Amino acid sequence: MNADTVARYRSWFSRFVKDHAAQDEQDQQNILLKETHTHRVCGNACRIAAELGLDSRGAAMAETIALFHDVGRFPQYHRFRTFQDSLSVNHAVLGAKVLLSQDVLRDLPKGERSLIVRAVTLHNVFTLPPGLDGEIFLHAKIVRDADKLDIWRVFIELIGTDAAGWPSAASLGLSDTPEYSPGVLASLERREMVRLTSLRTLSDFMLLQLAWIYDLNFAPSLRMVLERGVIEQLSEAVPRTPEVERAIENLRQYVIGRLGGTAA
Repeated sequence: MNADTVARYRSWFSRFVKDHAAQDEQDQQNILLKETHTHRVCGNACRIAAELGLDSRGAAMAETIALFHDVGRFPQYHRFRTFQDSLSVNHAVLGAKVLLSQDVLRDLPKGERSLIVRAVTLHNVFTLPPGLDGEIFLHAKIVRDADKLDIWRVFIELIGTDAAGWPSAASLGLSDTPEYSPGVLASLERREMVRLTSLRTLSDFMLLQLAWIYDLNFAPSLRMVLERGVIEQLSEAVPRTPEVERAIENLRQYVIGRLGGTAA
């Protein structure tokens, strides 16, 4: 596994996306949403790997997993016209099946093939299972952080625009009202992840995304949260009640504390 290998995989990915291009403008907008997302996740993963001091093989592995983490999204949308797994299929599992059925990783040793497929499968689980092999655990955490960081970018860009104008696949069908659910806020206050099934409004969804920050694994990821103003921008979409203000301030202090007490 090296930079040349990654370059070949980028070429394969580009062809794969083109094979799933749509004639309908809205459908193609959704395909491009995921293509752009994938490349941004690759950038995030490369930065995390670099700041963690991974060697060239580890960095190439992190970028490859990021490149393939959402490969299942394209056949998922082609078949079901949705990115909601609950209405279609688990896109991570589907992505692993694509990699295996098309023998994309055939030029790699068996151990590296297994690591990539396993990390792709784990990138969207609610929590990572215990007992993972050290290298799989490392790379699953890298791609999960890198993925979250770009999902935040997507929705921060959409904040302030009419939800009716969002790419159709970015909408979760939630009520675009200013209310939030007390139970969702309580989960954020307890530093717990929030399940999609508990959401009622877009404000709930923004609280869910804020809670994801507690699930980040690495200091480079937390630094990017501060650099990009993730907390401030996501919280703009939530009513700033005293309870919300307190939860957001606690979250901000948590990030600063994890970084050693400084925002740098």
